[in-house]
Amino acid sequence: MDLLTESRDSLFKTVIANTQFDLTVILENVHDQHNIGAVIRSCDAVGIRSIYILDTDDNLKGRKVGVDLSTSTGVRRWICLTKFTDVDACVSEVRKNYDTILGTHLNSNAVSIYKTDLTQSVALVFGNEHRGMTPELLNHCDGNLVIPQMGMVQSLNISVACAVSVFEAARQRISNGMYDGDFDQCNVDHQAMYDQYVKIQTKRRLK
Repeated sequence: MDLLTESRDSLFKTVIANTQFDLTVILENVHDQHNIGAVIRSCDAVGIRSIYILDTDDNLKGRKVGVDLSTSTGVRRWICLTKFTDVDACVSEVRKNYDTILGTHLNSNAVSIYKTDLTQSVALVFGNEHRGMTPELLNHCDGNLVIPQMGMVQSLNISVACAVSVFEAARQRISNGMYDGDFDQCNVDHQAMYDQYVKIQTKRRLK
């Protein structure tokens, strides 16, 4: 049995070539698994392969994120979810891989996402559905973004806000040619991701 077809091999290499290794999302105390699932789908669509889940709420610390993600069916296996229950530990890990952390907290210093350079190495933070970001995480942010809205109710569902933000990042990056690369087997990140994809594919086909 051929576990990896030529078309699947080509798809893997195309996806990896378009992966945005310097763009990620942090979800802080997001309760609804459907929201998390929708975020995963949006991230996959723009080439984000790693997402950080920060659960400092006592009601969330013991949960297994990803067990019930019906809205991300078919996508979850290709995305790396890293969970933290401590703000400092999460931020420390994120800082190892991304230069800037931008929150989505509406305050006087918030800048429109359309006036923010999202081609930089950046982690975008989205807080709880009702309370938003915690002050603890907000203190670690290098700035804040706002999505301009023209309606009566200045509010978006967290999964929608994330989708708008990451697709704006994708738009900027497309304009900068950041999706125009090729798969490079000499690139350590590319080869590691390819090997992981082949491993996942093999497990699926052998079931």
